[in-house]
Parts: sequence; C-alpha cells; structure tokens
Amino acid sequence: MIAGMKLRNLPVCLALGAVFALAGSLAAAPPDGSVYPIQQGYVDAHGVMIYYMEVGRGAPLMIVHGGPGASHDYFLPYLLPLARDNRLVFIDERGSGRSQKLLDDPAQYTVANMVEDVEAVRQALGLGRMSLLGHSYGGVLAQAYALKYQQNLTHLILCSTFSSTKAMNEVFREMKARMAPALRRRIDAMEKAGLFGKGPIYRRGRYSDDYMIAAWGEGYFPYLYQNHPDPNYDPVGNGVMSWTLYREMWGSDGEFVIDGNLKSVEYTGRLPSIRVPTLIMVGDHDECPPKLAEVMHAKIAGSKLVILPRSGHMEFVDQPRLFNATVDGFLHP
Repeated sequence: MIAGMKLRNLPVCLALGAVFALAGSLAAAPPDGSVYPIQQGYVDAHGVMIYYMEVGRGAPLMIVHGGPGASHDYFLPYLLPLARDNRLVFIDERGSGRSQKLLDDPAQYTVANMVEDVEAVRQALGLGRMSLLGHSYGGVLAQAYALKYQQNLTHLILCSTFSSTKAMNEVFREMKARMAPALRRRIDAMEKAGLFGKGPIYRRGRYSDDYMIAAWGEGYFPYLYQNHPDPNYDPVGNGVMSWTLYREMWGSDGEFVIDGNLKSVEYTGRLPSIRVPTLIMVGDHDECPPKLAEVMHAKIAGSKLVILPRSGHMEFVDQPRLFNATVDGFLHP
C-alpha cells in the first residue's frame, strides 16, 4: 500500500505509473522549513564501505563516535537540536554499526586508517572545510585527524576524551582502587581467569554477562551519568558491539587497561601543533576526568575548556541543553 492506495488489482504498468506520479508530486513539493530530511548512504573509503547519515542545514559538522566499536546511534536524539544551524554528518567508523566489518583482517582497525576514512567521507560528500566533533574514542580519532588534516577543519570539538593512553590507564588504576573491595575482588578474579573463550560457544567471543554487569554496570555507571541516569541503561545490552574491533584496539584483558593497538595513542606532546579553534568539553564526574581535559587545554593554544556540572561521560545526556548551547555558541559566536 502506498499513501493508502491499493495497487494489487491494477495492471502492472498502471500501478507503476501511479507510483511514479505520486513520487513526482512528492518531489515537487518543497519541504517545509520545519522539516529536516535525512540523507544516508555509504562511501567507499579505499575499499571499506563507511556508512553516513546526515541531517540539518548550515556549515558541515562531522560527528565521530566512541567505543571503539559502538555506532553513531547513541548520539540520537540528544544532538538533533544542532541540526537547526548545522549540517550534521554522523558516520559509523570502519567495523562499527552499519559500516563494513573486516573480520578477516582485524589489523586494519587502527586510528590511522579511521583518519583516512573520515577524510574519504569529507571528500566524497563535498564538505569542504568542516567542523569535527569527537566523543570518547571519537575524540582520539578527531585529534589524530586534526594532527594530519587540520587544513580541512574550521573547528575541532573534543568531548570526554584523552590524548595519552598512559594517562588514561592511570585513571583506570585509580578508578579500580576506589571501588568497593568486594566489587574489585570480583572483577580481578574474572580478569585473572581470562575474559574470552569461556562458556557456551556462542559466548566465547565476548565478555560474560557477569563481567559486563560488574565492569560496565557497577564499576562504570557512576562515571557515565550524574544528572540524568539512563533508566534503560543495560550493561549486558552494551555488549552488542563490534567485539573483533574492540579486542584489536582496546585489548582483551578487561575494561580497566587499554593494551590493544590504542597503546600507540600518545598525542599530548604533538597537540601544540593544532591551531584550529578548539573546544574541549568534559563532565565533572567523567570517566575521562577533567584533569585529562586540562592537559589538552594547556597544550592547544587558544582552546576553550568547558567542564559541565553534574555530568558523567555521557555529558550530552546529563546536560543536553547546556551541551548543545555550548557547541552552537562555539561554532556560531
């Protein structure tokens, strides 16, 4: 059924004619100013199909997600108000979400390759100079992009992220030390026993439910939300992700140490070379704490640091109006 019209009893040619006529009439009607159509598709980035979705009007703002191995979906609907003044371009990084997975060659999941994917999408969509917002691991990716292609940027926005894996691993050690002793013992015991290859065959490629509940639930949750804790948050559901990518980049030894290829992320000493107007945002109760943001702020000349109150790692959930107003005010002073 199309627009309430039953076509099954019409001759095929007449049915198709009706469809095309209706499509033509819809295309001819200009969208109302309050309508924001969505465009989506794939960009072939050097042999890897990268999914993109865009919505909004104005100068382009590309948004890259965290994980690594999550998808752009967790930004929605929270960032949608930015579409009123910006052409938002969300992507799923290689191996994530709707983008192509490289199961036969996981070594291709690197920050450097994802930088080239971002650049390929920018070129393919004709974005010209754009703003780039990265959250969590996406902030790492955004820094790496700026360090190579800052001539293509008008603004850089780094949210709840880090510039040094060594520093982030120290944060995780401190986080573990602050845990309730019983929780820490549970997590340590599961990590010591090994987190993969156990249980029924269908579970062997991911964390156990017990570990996800202990680490992502009891351990992480206080650092994820403060002002608006998501009542639908499910640490086991959080495990629906790209595990091959995650293990390649994060590592296989648990949530409280990064020992995959992200060990190579040591950008702090290179940050002074970034001359693009830069906004650094962090929650006051963030998993990536304000002290890491303060280091980046000190290294990037002229950068602006905003610490959002009563906010965890999901700062745009805890303080959606303040987050979006801060981003818009930075992009459109």
